[in-house]
Amino acid sequence: MSSLQEQVYKTIGKNVRKYRLANNISQEKLSEILDVNSKFIGHVERFERYISLKKLIELAEYFDIPIKNFFE
Repeated sequence: MSSLQEQVYKTIGKNVRKYRLANNISQEKLSEILDVNSKFIGHVERFERYISLKKLIELAEYFDIPIKNFFE
């Protein structure tokens, strides 16, 4: 994986955590909302797994934010 790819996924993971906490939602609850394994969100937030574009769009819709916010 290139350093650019690593940086992008790290930024996404940090922002998933930021928006999840800002909305007072547990990792488990967010996993249910996205219909993914109960540990998946924690893995994404710690940069251990990669979130798909489809799931990222679902998160943006759920949090009612532009998808670009996950990349900033």
